Amino acid sequence: MYYKFSGFTQRLTGALPTSAYNPQGLRSNIPSESPTIIFATPTKLASESGTAVEYMGTNKVQDLQRIFQASDEIPVHLKRGVPDRLLYRTTMALTVGGALYCLMALYIAAQPKK
Repeated sequence: MYYKFSGFTQRLTGALPTSAYNPQGLRSNIPSESPTIIFATPTKLASESGTAVEYMGTNKVQDLQRIFQASDEIPVHLKRGVPDRLLYRTTMALTVGGALYCLMALYIAAQPKK
């Protein structure tokens, strides 16, 4: 049995297979134009750059693999140096500060009003 949502009664009603797979009047046709490619688009038009096409960035996977797979006793979340340490310490400071603020708010809320 196939069901579809009825906009009139706001309930599920029985339906034919074709209307159940195409609800609310949606058509199942394929668009005539293919969508543009997002990730592999060159930054310049081919006519502007001559023969070579430059893409948006270089592949950094091998460099990052070399950094993260090195066995130098540094935790993974700190492997990239100063920015990682700064983010880690900021996160820890905000966590401790938030916990202290929660405890202070609980203490104030537990005190009777005068």
